[in-house]
Amino acid sequence: MRRRDTVLVVDDVPGTLGLLNETLEAGGYTVLLAQSASFALAIVERIIPDIILIDAIMPEMDGFELCRIMKRNVALAGVPIIFMTGLTESEHVVRGFEVGGVDYVTKPVAPNEVIARIGVHLVNARRTRGAQMALDAAGRFLIAVAPDGRVLWSTPQATALLRQAAHAMPDQRDGELYSWPADWSANPADLVPGRVVASLNFGRQTLELHFVGQFGADEMLLRVVAAETSSAETLLRQRLGLTAREAEVLLWISRGKSNRDISDILGLKPGTVTKHLEQIFIKLGVENRAAAAAIAVRVSHAG
Repeated sequence: MRRRDTVLVVDDVPGTLGLLNETLEAGGYTVLLAQSASFALAIVERIIPDIILIDAIMPEMDGFELCRIMKRNVALAGVPIIFMTGLTESEHVVRGFEVGGVDYVTKPVAPNEVIARIGVHLVNARRTRGAQMALDAAGRFLIAVAPDGRVLWSTPQATALLRQAAHAMPDQRDGELYSWPADWSANPADLVPGRVVASLNFGRQTLELHFVGQFGADEMLLRVVAAETSSAETLLRQRLGLTAREAEVLLWISRGKSNRDISDILGLKPGTVTKHLEQIFIKLGVENRAAAAAIAVRVSHAG
């Protein structure tokens, strides 16, 4: 039996909640109701809905602020949020999209329109989650991050690593990375593939975020790497003056892997591996991979 999609409806007007509850249940959805932003936040701490409908104008905390807070949570980053509003002024519509909303419907709500829009956004969200899970299954620990540090989406395993780091660091909020270098977004030309743009320490482990690529001005793709702080890669980087990517390449060279093998393991083009290897030779003052591998083995064993 197919699982029923869960819809969270947030509105301070009981009549609207009642209408949408009846409409959505008749449409085959499981419905969660919240009459305030605070109650909605309490719900999503225990249950992650498939889609959320939020009234834009509510007392105490409006829907825009609620959406902004929800989108800081990694687990909710990929959940579509639709605004319900009687406001048709363009600035309110734009604001809804700016804080992370995907659509809006005007009040009084038309039940059939709400059902139709929910259906479209659930299909799109499933496709996105499917692609992210495929990346995750292939060992891709990836996150996409906005210029202000918000995590836009992440593969499931990357999400688990982020949560582990956030929960171990009292000054971190789930899904928001505050320890990034302050000028990372100001120098996009300096962000080359493989560069470590953030390093979060928790316990005996380090969570590193490696730059993968930039998509427009608003989305940066990063690979999440967790390793023991005493790992061979860290030793090679620290003691030989290598970049994080160069240390990875050298480590696999020391384990007897070919350039083609390393390109598959690290998700790099063979030519990129060759360029990293050339830089490694220069930094180590050697002329071939055998000599570089010998240095790597010596450093790792001296650890």
